[in-house]
Amino acid sequence: MNATQPRLIERSVPGKVTIEWADGSTSVFTAADLRKVCPCAGCVSEATGVRTHDPATVPDDLEQSNLSLIGNYAISMQFSDGHSTGIFTFEALRRLADSGSLH
Repeated sequence: MNATQPRLIERSVPGKVTIEWADGSTSVFTAADLRKVCPCAGCVSEATGVRTHDPATVPDDLEQSNLSLIGNYAISMQFSDGHSTGIFTFEALRRLADSGSLH
């Protein structure tokens, strides 16, 4: 099984998403961590790839709701700041988890 494939995805509390990966490792993402790296066209220029949303404006106590699967490759959610257009691929989430840059 692919290491970037989740075995379990859980909205552990309003401020966190926990993913247990196929290789047995577990990653915990805060809503703020995810909002700061949102890959949608409103946050990243489609033409240049440059981030247009300032991650410094994301409050640490941000919450998420309506966590849902997008096919077999991603998740989406609603953030308490009203943002909801990001699609977070499992591959990108695993890279983020492995980067060591999470809270």
